Amino acid sequence: MTLNVYLSGEIHTDWRDEITAACADLDVTFAAPVTDHAASDDCAVAIMGAEPDKFWHDHKGAKLNAIRTRRGIDQADIVVVRFGDKYKQWNAAFDAGMAAALGKSLIVMHGPDHQHALKEVDAAALAVTETPEQVAQILTYVLTGTLPS
Repeated sequence: MTLNVYLSGEIHTDWRDEITAACADLDVTFAAPVTDHAASDDCAVAIMGAEPDKFWHDHKGAKLNAIRTRRGIDQADIVVVRFGDKYKQWNAAFDAGMAAALGKSLIVMHGPDHQHALKEVDAAALAVTETPEQVAQILTYVLTGTLPS
């Protein structure tokens, strides 16, 4: 059984690489948003033309990125959403809400300092984790039924 997993949220650390490496022996296909921050911000103007107003520049980029995100979440069996420490990830909260609304199995990852702020997001999740290792262990359990040694 192939498991399709969408890795959403924070883009400033290598958490996706950690999960992918830890799941190398599993039948998992990973998808993610564009993690090159500049490319993500400028995708729409690079394709559809410049916008003199920063609001419309960002608006067009957000909509274009939403096409990719919606497709990734729609095709996923499990959606993992990471909330990092460095920036507010409003898009991550949106992705978590979309996954929950679509009935996707949702795993949320964040540190204890975000526990109160994300209590509603956590309530929608089937698992709340703090580390990429925990996510990889969940994916292993889902696919194989085995626990970490």
